[in-house]
Amino acid sequence: MTGGPGPWMPTAPCTPGDCAAPHRTRASRTRAVLRLTAGTATVLAGVALSPLTVPAGRRARRALTRLWCRTVLRAFGVRVHVTGGPPSPGPQLVVANHISWLDIPLVAAVLPGRMVAKREVRHWPVLGPLAARGGTLFLDRDRLRSLPCLVRTMADALDAGFRVVVFPEGSTWCGRAQGRFRPAAFQAALDAGVPVQPVRIVYRPLGPAPYVGEDTLGASLWRIVTAGRLTAELRLLDPFPPGCHPDRRALARAAQDVVEVRPYDAQTAVDRDRPNHPCSSVHHRDSARPAAASSVRTPS
Repeated sequence: MTGGPGPWMPTAPCTPGDCAAPHRTRASRTRAVLRLTAGTATVLAGVALSPLTVPAGRRARRALTRLWCRTVLRAFGVRVHVTGGPPSPGPQLVVANHISWLDIPLVAAVLPGRMVAKREVRHWPVLGPLAARGGTLFLDRDRLRSLPCLVRTMADALDAGFRVVVFPEGSTWCGRAQGRFRPAAFQAALDAGVPVQPVRIVYRPLGPAPYVGEDTLGASLWRIVTAGRLTAELRLLDPFPPGCHPDRRALARAAQDVVEVRPYDAQTAVDRDRPNHPCSSVHHRDSARPAAASSVRTPS
C-alpha cells in the first residue's frame, strides 16, 4: 500500500503489539500451512471464475458471493456464526464496526452488496480487480472534497436497488473498543430513503483477528491460520427504518450506540490465558483523539 490517510481521516490507538497476538491454543504448523494454501487457492479461484458470473442476475450473483465468501472464511479456518435477522432483501445501508480485513468477506457472506473501500484497494494484486468487478465504491482518503461525490454515488446505488456496505469508523479497531461512526455515509441512506442495517462483529478469541496500525497482511494471515479455533460472529441488529432520525448525525449516533461492543462481548472475546498481554491499557486515551499509530492498512 502507498501512503496513509489524510489528516482529516479518523485514527485508532490500536497497535499490533498491544492488540493483536496469537492465541495460546494454536493449530499445528502443518494445519496452518494447509489452511493458508486452501484459503489462497479459494481466493484465486474466485478471481478466475468471477467473469463467468457477469451474465447471471443480481440474485444469482449474491448467492454465489455468499457461497464464495463463506468458503474463503472456512478455508482459512474461520467459523461463521450469525445471530439476529433475517436480513431484508431490499436496498439498505449496512453499517458495521471494523476490526479486521476478515470483516469484508464476513459481511459479504451474509449481506452481499457494494462495499465502500479506500482507493488503494483498486491497485492491490488479485483482490483489486476482483473488488472493482464486484462493484466496490472507492474513496480517495486524501481528498476530503471527494466525499460528497462518493455519498451521491452511494445514494444512486441504493436507488438502483443495491445494498451498500460501509464501515463508518473509517479505521480498524481491535474489538475491545471502537471508534466514532462518521456521519457522512448515513446521508446516502437519507437521500435514498432506505433503512440502515446495523451489524455488530465479534471475534472469539479476539487476539488473532485485529488488523490494526502497522500490521502486515502476511502477519495477520499467519495469526489467523495458526489459531486453534477462530469464530466470527455477525449480529444483525434491528434496522432503522427511513425517517426515524432527523439527520445523518443523529442516525450515526443511534447506529453507533447499538453496534458498540458491550462489556460482555469484550470480556469473553479477550484471550484470558495471555496474562502478559496488555488487553485494554491502549484504550485509556480518548477514542476520538488521533493517535500516533493509526490503522492505515485496513482494506476498507
